[in-house]
Amino acid sequence: MRHEDLTPPTSRPGPRRRPVFAAAALAGLCLTAAGCGGDGGQSPGAAPAASSPSPARSSAPAPTGSSTGAPSASASTKPLPRGPLTGRTVVIDPGHNPGNVDHTREINAQVDMGNGRKECDTTGTSTNSGYAEARFTLDVSRRLRTLLEEQGAKVVLTQDGDRPFGPCVDERARIGNKAQADAVVSVHADGSATGNRGFHVILPAAVNGDGADTAKIVAPSRELGVRIAGNFVRVTGSAPSNYIGDDTGLDTRDDLGGLNLSTVPKVFIECGNMRDPKDAALLTSADWRQKAALGIAEGIGSYLKR
Repeated sequence: MRHEDLTPPTSRPGPRRRPVFAAAALAGLCLTAAGCGGDGGQSPGAAPAASSPSPARSSAPAPTGSSTGAPSASASTKPLPRGPLTGRTVVIDPGHNPGNVDHTREINAQVDMGNGRKECDTTGTSTNSGYAEARFTLDVSRRLRTLLEEQGAKVVLTQDGDRPFGPCVDERARIGNKAQADAVVSVHADGSATGNRGFHVILPAAVNGDGADTAKIVAPSRELGVRIAGNFVRVTGSAPSNYIGDDTGLDTRDDLGGLNLSTVPKVFIECGNMRDPKDAALLTSADWRQKAALGIAEGIGSYLKR
């Protein structure tokens, strides 16, 4: 969904005609040294944010950027095998939280996003049948963690279904910064209009001022995003978005606190459009979610091993 805020960027509405060619071009990047490696190892017309959010049932005070008493992150304590990613740290950020729907007061509280203020978080979107984005992102993120840990990476999740709501967008950024992550990926699914299909990777824009300075992460984040996009095409067979990114699968934004406040390379990936029936059929498939996790993992691995 258009996470973090409900104000979509300007983009060309409606599907365009050349997603197959764009997908082939991205997949082709996996054959070049500068591309993905492939080494194994909301927009105009957007639909409502969530199908039927429940009223808030909590009387807890509104957050000021974090949830008091809630764990700040979740990292595995089991011994990791030695592999090509040994010594590297990856932070995976499952977009939203299944509990957000029951804490609308808390997640509507304003927090700093580096160049302004926005809501702490949102509920996320859902398929028309009610499969929540927050469930999707947590499932893909857990699969992604397993794949990366098998290659020796230390993986930190910003939340693992272990807190009542959030974390807020500013705290999500701080978790990656504190971990001194080599790469951070925030996993999402969009909530646009029927007929709008495909994935896109969101890259940080150059932002400087009011607590944000992305100058050092713009270039490496783009490299990370390009490699994830190319591997995502190759592994899942999905085409780049036909409604955002001019058929490139890449979109640059300056209105997301999770990117603006990051001091380490970070991207978001919208894995598909939950409100389109064809995309929804993929997003609700466990087999496809495993492919999505593998595509993201291979993109991250290609970036870290470059």
